[in-house]
Amino acid sequence: MKNSIIFCLLFAVTLNFSCAQNAENKVNTPKKHNFKAELFVDELQLPWGFTFLPDKSILITEKEGKLIHFSNGKKSIIGNIPEVYQRGQGGLLDIELHPNYEKNGWIYFTYASAEGDEKGGHTALMRAKLKNNSLTNKELLYKAVPNTTKGQHFGSRIVFDNEGYVYFSIGERGDRDINPQDIKRDGGKIYRLYDDGRIPEDNPFVGVEGAKTAIYSYGHRNPQGLIKHPETGEIWDNEHGPRGGDEINIIKKGANYGWPLVTYGINYGGTPITDKTEMKGMEQPIHYWVPSIAPSGMAYVTSDKYTDWKGSLLVGSLAFQYLERLVLDGTKVIAREKLMDGFGRVRAVKQGPDGLIYVAVEGKGIYKLIPIK
Repeated sequence: MKNSIIFCLLFAVTLNFSCAQNAENKVNTPKKHNFKAELFVDELQLPWGFTFLPDKSILITEKEGKLIHFSNGKKSIIGNIPEVYQRGQGGLLDIELHPNYEKNGWIYFTYASAEGDEKGGHTALMRAKLKNNSLTNKELLYKAVPNTTKGQHFGSRIVFDNEGYVYFSIGERGDRDINPQDIKRDGGKIYRLYDDGRIPEDNPFVGVEGAKTAIYSYGHRNPQGLIKHPETGEIWDNEHGPRGGDEINIIKKGANYGWPLVTYGINYGGTPITDKTEMKGMEQPIHYWVPSIAPSGMAYVTSDKYTDWKGSLLVGSLAFQYLERLVLDGTKVIAREKLMDGFGRVRAVKQGPDGLIYVAVEGKGIYKLIPIK
């Protein structure tokens, strides 16, 4: 709270409304939760992403480069995954099924890849099929360039929209003053492709000389949450700010989300990045956090299994080690609730096919939240 107050005083002219809004949305920890957290998949080190197969078994990515199949209480390692570049925040990242998986069998995942001429690595998107506990038919759909040996801000999450396009995020890789505002460079972007990796003809920068035409939006820092809103079909992200200024954004075609020209955060050392929290032509977040919670993973609750949760957002906090529930009125966050406080760094959260919430916690595993009537 102290950091939030200092930040608000530094930028009082531009932040009066937003600081008041943040103050109203203090995290509330109720005396009694309406669930118990049961460890469903144990002994996972850094479960970065997971997805449910039609038989309700789970595919889980471990950042170190393991793809795990969890079925009937047992874990097995999937073979023939691509070579994963291990450095800092880079590794095996998100995983998602094609919306028509039962017909075509395609599995999509992002990972840090060293493929290319330069030293280091960058984020890649691949699809493959699963047969006999091994990946087959591997197709590299996108590989960001150039490689760098920096270890931060790879992103990355994957989501499909209602039209079958695949979206994925890549962080700005630590080059904040170069990558996010330049549409001719990878990093600090959200991308959109056809499911087979082709560039959609109506992507916003098709026809712009030198542009990375897979880009759908830009000016992002490090998006590690990406969902399709189940009612509107919009793509929403959450992304890490620096010291303060984590954001939730509604992703729009060709839009600029401002990083680092506008931000509600400051440098880790306490100095300002900019005195601007908004600029003409740049999108404002629908919500931001000061101080940073370090958001990772996001889910929209459609289930009615938990009292009053339907229509809420769930976001993992790496910094404060809890799951946050955000109560929405349309696109406005009107209340916040702290769940699973002290369980550990929450990396990913999903609503399962059974309507229950599953939460991946570093160093622990995947918890299932069982409602208490």
